[in-house]
Amino acid sequence: MNTTEQNSGQMPHKKLYRSRTNRMIGGVCAGIGDYFSVDATVVRLIWLLIVIFTGFAPGVVAYLIMLLVVPEAPAA
Repeated sequence: MNTTEQNSGQMPHKKLYRSRTNRMIGGVCAGIGDYFSVDATVVRLIWLLIVIFTGFAPGVVAYLIMLLVVPEAPAA
């Protein structure tokens, strides 16, 4: 059974990457936006609200962890 037969009827496999092109700091928010098919600006605004309403540290720590853990998108 080949890969096409195994994946028929299923959603295509997606991976989360940091964006190489649409980045403000590290491309994390743009990568999340690409993964969920949402504009990166919306993700950035949601992140900003999280930082404001939970205190500075949790949002920044989460961003830094994502910056270290999520790989950069492969070169096109």
